[in-house]
Amino acid sequence: MTDTPHESYPRRDRDWHPPALSLPYKSSRLRSPNSRPLHFLTTLSEETGPVFGHDVLNPLDHDLIQNFAKPGEAAIGPRIIVHGKVQDEFARPVAGALIEIWQANAAGRYRHKREGYIAPLDPNFGGCGRVITDDRGAYEFQTVQPGPYPWPNGPNDWRPAHIHFSLFGSSFAQRLITQMYFEGDPLIWRCPIVGAIPSGEAVERLIAPLDMERTIPMDARAYRFDITLRGREQTLFENRSEGL
Repeated sequence: MTDTPHESYPRRDRDWHPPALSLPYKSSRLRSPNSRPLHFLTTLSEETGPVFGHDVLNPLDHDLIQNFAKPGEAAIGPRIIVHGKVQDEFARPVAGALIEIWQANAAGRYRHKREGYIAPLDPNFGGCGRVITDDRGAYEFQTVQPGPYPWPNGPNDWRPAHIHFSLFGSSFAQRLITQMYFEGDPLIWRCPIVGAIPSGEAVERLIAPLDMERTIPMDARAYRFDITLRGREQTLFENRSEGL
């Protein structure tokens, strides 16, 4: 039995989404399509297929300071709390959503084989974590603030400090990817990737403000990053700008 294709998810709004080709963003010249995009209807299995189980989380998945560290050790760097809520276009909480994050360490280096930055690698920092939103749509991570890093785009281009977010919905086709930046970082508006986003308002929704009310005195600062899945207040997503 084959699935019957149908139109269930709306098409992405390309006026909000960054263009596939942005000349200052060097790699987009090679990977941007040369032909008009094609739209394929989703199938039943894409919309109903399982994505994850709530029993896949480990006790320290939300704590990037400890979840890769040796006993008695901890990740190096400024300790921060990243928290917020996931909501729909009517500000209703979205419970049970799986959020995964990944980031560079405090020196701006990722843990993977193709990393080319010569900054030190923290042996107690893995750089990834995950959590499921509660009944209020709330989530929280403990981590270290990632450092900026150079990248081979132009003669002297740097990525601002950022954390990657991935959100999973209730079906296989519902996955959203975005990035969170930090309030006050002067590199944000100098970054060619950020510059490819046509709307300054969309960029502002990717910048997490400092939340002094949630800081832990003598321990960690806090940043709030609320995620809106669709509507006028929607967070900009890299893969599906129309949201879930």
